[in-house]
Amino acid sequence: MSSRTKHGIKRASIILGTVVVYLLIWAGLTFLIAALGIRHFWGKISVSQMLTNLVSVQTDGGGGALVWMGIGFVGVLPIVLTIGIALFRRYLRRRRARRDTESRPRRSPWIGRSVSAVMVLALTIGGTSSFATTVGMGDYIRSASSPYDMADYYKDPKVTGDSHKNNIVTIYLESGEQTLADDQLFEKNAFESLQQATPESEGWQSVDSLQQYNGGGWTMAGLTSTQCGVPLKGSSSVLSSAGSSDSDGQGANYLGGLNCVGDVLGKHGYKNAFLGGANGSFAGKDKFLGGHGYTEEKDLSTWRNMGEPEKNFRSDWGLSDQRLMEHAKEEIDQLHAESEKTGQPFNLSMLTLDTHEPVHVYDYCNVDTKSDVTSVYACSMQQVAGYVDYMKEKGYLDDTAVVIMGDHLKHMSAGDAFHEELDNNPNRSIFNRVWVPGDKNSAPLRPRVDQLNMFPTLLEAAGLELENHEAGLGVSAFSPTVPEGSAQSLSPDAYSGLLDSLSSKFYARAWSGTKPED
Repeated sequence: MSSRTKHGIKRASIILGTVVVYLLIWAGLTFLIAALGIRHFWGKISVSQMLTNLVSVQTDGGGGALVWMGIGFVGVLPIVLTIGIALFRRYLRRRRARRDTESRPRRSPWIGRSVSAVMVLALTIGGTSSFATTVGMGDYIRSASSPYDMADYYKDPKVTGDSHKNNIVTIYLESGEQTLADDQLFEKNAFESLQQATPESEGWQSVDSLQQYNGGGWTMAGLTSTQCGVPLKGSSSVLSSAGSSDSDGQGANYLGGLNCVGDVLGKHGYKNAFLGGANGSFAGKDKFLGGHGYTEEKDLSTWRNMGEPEKNFRSDWGLSDQRLMEHAKEEIDQLHAESEKTGQPFNLSMLTLDTHEPVHVYDYCNVDTKSDVTSVYACSMQQVAGYVDYMKEKGYLDDTAVVIMGDHLKHMSAGDAFHEELDNNPNRSIFNRVWVPGDKNSAPLRPRVDQLNMFPTLLEAAGLELENHEAGLGVSAFSPTVPEGSAQSLSPDAYSGLLDSLSSKFYARAWSGTKPED
């Protein structure tokens, strides 16, 4: 081999080694900054949460400034820092070269190279491990070897009767945690107005200590768990489904292999509608709704096209709860009138957003607490309470069931409020209220159920009769007991293991788009 060839190989090796080093630096910085950002804004999350939200983020009405911050800090900053490190090292080499021309004794280059190598490895390993811990990668890997499989416990809802159908309204409260009603922990009871609008003396009920399901904790997990009865998990299917560019959401495959609330009610003659203040495409919400029987969805683009003044929007998420509830009054007027005329019942669902941190204080909210968050919660609940009062005044509660519940517990990321009150609180639960016309509201609801049980509860509130009160992994809260052999009959440890399980074959079918009867 000629000396020129050897020199070329040596030079190529040096260039390749340099490229690898800077790729490792870039990767370490990217993972580290991403981990710090996630911890600050969302706390510790799961792989499923990352997948189902990352693929469909929106700069308008889907996080707004947070999206741009993510692009800047995670996408651009690591590149800038890596280039800066490269330029600094080049400066040091040139400076060292100039000194080498002097008569000073030369130090061994291996010392500097060893220190640099250790620093690069430390950055790469530290950044990667921080990110893996933040997104629960270890839990995700362990779930693949779980002995449990959700397919063994999942029950496709079987309706045995629908002769007593009710209209149904479901209101999801953003971060609606029951704990914030404790005026001993907080400056005031943030849910007081809504509690007064839904008194037990009039027949309203609650699931005592409604639990967030193990592994949940974000909006789409709250929606899918209560409407489909399973934890929200996925793999590459999520990327193709939630991230689909199909604009209207019709026929989209978001857990398309499962029968959910909209599917079941749709088959029994219901018209399904959804109202939300945020961008419907954020996290694939429009794909989920459009693929599960919802034929009408109104979101941020709808309200803008209707000419809502810009003052009624928050730049990061969307329309205020006050205006959303006003539109919801118009919506239920129309749906109820159509129902009386045609005999077709309706299912109206909606999702608030004022209480999504960082909270936005609208003009209609009087801040009378040291923490703006407490006042904003109270103001949001006042809007929902006003909507409940409106349904009462119009007589809609005579034939319309109402379920009000938080979509998840309040987030406890580094940038959120109430760490002192909630971090180590053992009694955290989700706020909920249930109204069912007729005599069914006299039966107490089973306490301490989790969100998965709300799937069959919603169907039964709508007046459908379910075989064994089961649907998905849940058993209706209207049933005082759970069937032997159901997921809900498992011991707490076994049930936790089931929810943690990857259940890859089950979710492959769930995301396949082929429903059980197809």
